[in-house]
This record gives sequence, structure tokens and C-alpha cells, in this order.
Amino acid sequence: MAVRVTFVAAARGSPVLAERFEDDRQLDRAGWDEVWRVAHELLPLAAADLRYCSPTPRSRATGDALGYAPLVQLALRDCDMGRWRGLTLGEAMAREPQAVDAWLADPRGTPHGGESLLSFITRVGGWLDTRPVEDGCRVVAVAEPSVIRAALVYALKAPPSTYWNIDVRPLSTTTVTGHAGRWYLRLDGIPAPLPRA
Repeated sequence: MAVRVTFVAAARGSPVLAERFEDDRQLDRAGWDEVWRVAHELLPLAAADLRYCSPTPRSRATGDALGYAPLVQLALRDCDMGRWRGLTLGEAMAREPQAVDAWLADPRGTPHGGESLLSFITRVGGWLDTRPVEDGCRVVAVAEPSVIRAALVYALKAPPSTYWNIDVRPLSTTTVTGHAGRWYLRLDGIPAPLPRA
């Protein structure tokens, strides 16, 4: 029995360097333009059996704009960043450089007073493991890039430090298939044409 979960990264709400921890801003103009530009490619995912999204405004807006009418899932919320909520990484580093270094080095660390990276990965993985196990069930989930990175680390049983090496671009899709405790990364693409004889 396998389920197919396709994550769609929310469109952006700010330029990359202005991304903030637990950013709850709406989609910016560039984000809306990106949604309209790729909508034709992502609309077929609206046929999924189940459609979910993170509780952030940009995840909900992305899902709604793509016709998914997604159900908000609190387990897909961003990592709780405690007193760093609303700051950019650069701002947190300027205020508390040693604490940021400790947080980046230790997946169990919570120098910000919020959730550890390991707890975040485990929470998102727990959501993944509780998806319906009907064979062939298709799920789409619009989420923040950080949530998708956490899901991939969990699904691949990779070390938590792998989280920092995964780049999830706005409106990209990532699919995992399987069931609780046994997930596989699925890479879809356009097949290369066969060489002519």
C-alpha cells in the first residue's frame, strides 16, 4: 500500500535575502506573477484525492490560486523560532552570533527558545507518516520551503544536518511515495527522446 505525496513550495512573499523566520506575509507581486506563470503546470495536481497546505498566508494563497482549495494543516507550520520569529538570518546573527552558530551546529539546540531542528523534522515526518494508506492515494500539500526540506530529510532518513543542503525553490514540486516509515523520493521529468537508429 503506497501513497503519493506531492509537495508544492509556496510562492514567495519577499525577495530571498529578505526571508524571515516564520514569515507570515502575504504573497508579493513577484509571487503572484510566478503563480500565474506556472499555474498551467501545477493545475493538474488539483485532481489529488487530498489537498493540504501550511497555515501561512502565502501557502494558503498559493493553494487557492492553483484551485486546490487546500485544508490547513497545523503540523505543516514552519519551525517555531522563538524570539527570532520575524527576523532574517542576518538580523539574528547580528543580535546573537554565538546562539545562531550553536543553532546551526546542533540539531537538538534551541538557543532561540523555540523548536529544535530535530523536533521540527520529526513533527513534519509525523504528519507524513499519518497520511491515508489507501494504495494509490494522491496527496498534494502546499508548504513553506523549510517544511518541504524537513519532510525530505525525514523521508530519506538523512542526518538532520542534510536540511541545510537542500534548496527548495518557490513553486517547485517534490514527490515522495510510500507509507509510514518507508518513503522514497520520486523524481519526475520529461523523458529524453530515444536516439534515432
